[in-house]
Amino acid sequence: MAEHERQEAQPADPFGPDIPVMQRILDSPFLLLFLWIAIPTVLYLIWGIMEIVTIPIAK
Repeated sequence: MAEHERQEAQPADPFGPDIPVMQRILDSPFLLLFLWIAIPTVLYLIWGIMEIVTIPIAK
């Protein structure tokens, strides 16, 4: 019985399974900062590679 009481006394995990993934992302400032820098960088690189590929080859 004492073991059961100890389990109830422990605080809930802030990132438990009942918190949605989007809320976890929005609650993490460092993850938001990383995404804010990484997503535009990746998109800009993809855009640049697409532009280079579409340049016609000189004859």
